[in-house]
Amino acid sequence: RETAKESVFQDVLEILTSTSSTIEQTCKDSCGLADLDTCLLLIAECFRCLRNACVECAKNQHVMRNLGLISTSVHLIKLLHGIQVKEELLLTALRCSLQFLGNIAAGNGDSQNSIWKCAFPDLFLICLIYSDEKIVTYCCMVLFTCLNAERVRELLDPGNLTVALHVLRVYKEQLESEWSFLIVTEHLLKCPELVKALYAKLNNQERVTLLELMAAKVSDKNSVTSEEMNVFVRHADFLAVCFQEKCGAVLKLTAAEDTEDEEALVTIRLLDILCEMTSSNSQLEHLQAFPGLLETAVDTLRLTHLAGKQAVNIFTATHAVTGQEEISHPAVGFKSHLIRLIGNLCYKNKENQDKVYDLDGISLILDNCSIDDNNPFVSQWAVYAIRNLTEQNERNQALIAQMEQKGVADSSALERMGLEIQQRDDKLILRSVRKKP
Repeated sequence: RETAKESVFQDVLEILTSTSSTIEQTCKDSCGLADLDTCLLLIAECFRCLRNACVECAKNQHVMRNLGLISTSVHLIKLLHGIQVKEELLLTALRCSLQFLGNIAAGNGDSQNSIWKCAFPDLFLICLIYSDEKIVTYCCMVLFTCLNAERVRELLDPGNLTVALHVLRVYKEQLESEWSFLIVTEHLLKCPELVKALYAKLNNQERVTLLELMAAKVSDKNSVTSEEMNVFVRHADFLAVCFQEKCGAVLKLTAAEDTEDEEALVTIRLLDILCEMTSSNSQLEHLQAFPGLLETAVDTLRLTHLAGKQAVNIFTATHAVTGQEEISHPAVGFKSHLIRLIGNLCYKNKENQDKVYDLDGISLILDNCSIDDNNPFVSQWAVYAIRNLTEQNERNQALIAQMEQKGVADSSALERMGLEIQQRDDKLILRSVRKKP
């Protein structure tokens, strides 16, 4: 590779240029299919040569770019796409051409600039929806390599947003596509304005996919930089608004025939990601002050709890005697997560502790502290929420103590939560106790 002369690449360029002319003429005349096969074989071999020659070789990348091989390649890809013959020779030529673009761009900013100028957005709009998985994968590789913060913002243009939509759909349809995953997590998610614009264009199934990718990124705290944390604070505002707007949709899941309601599935994923976000200090403080989020969580818990009492459905507390039954339903754990979110939002936050008191949310949480197969770990999250609600908050402590004295709160439930009521100087005190082994 290092000893290759410029004349070699000049010869390859001339072959590709000549072959392009032959293909254009062949297609125009609608004849000479045998010649077309020969052309496709020749193109594939030329791109194999170029692809291999520029692997980790800045000198060859520079020479090829200056000769105009990038613009020639992009022109050829568009030309081959226009042939509309899905035979193996054509697919091989397209695959090799995209691999060449990926290799010439790798670690080379000038080549990336040249590809972006020649290929964006047309080449990506063509190749991201191709029927061949390898072509789609190699296209994603080229796109990932060329993207940067400035170019991600170009995707906000209505005409270019389709590129981002195609990438997300590639990931949804080809879950093993590492390049599409990296484009979303390493580039698209770093632009809150783009995520918001993208979300508006997605159907509910695609929204679930995007939210799952966001949740994975948020939960992987070890790989998230401080800059990305700041970006996720901006995402948090948008997701909180979406949850507030759509939280009622989950009540559709009370009907057996609506277990796959897509709007409800989006609501469940929104709650999941808000739980993850409020587990991080930087996003927690922001969301604790977000207008109406705590009230929405308490109101939704009340509505789902009421729905489960009015009729037998997924929100009805249940406990299998054998403990072997596995419940498969999208809303399993929904009430647990609501209690988790409420607990997070009240963590060392007196204002939110008082809000839950005013909303009569404490008795609601205590009413959800028993074992429930539809809500794994609900009693543990209830313990967590009650402790956060009562920490350095005498009014909330006194309320629970009075509830227990009047028989409204179950003392055995409090014991299971590691809490007990003590009388001290005419006051009822709620305190933590060590559970007996």
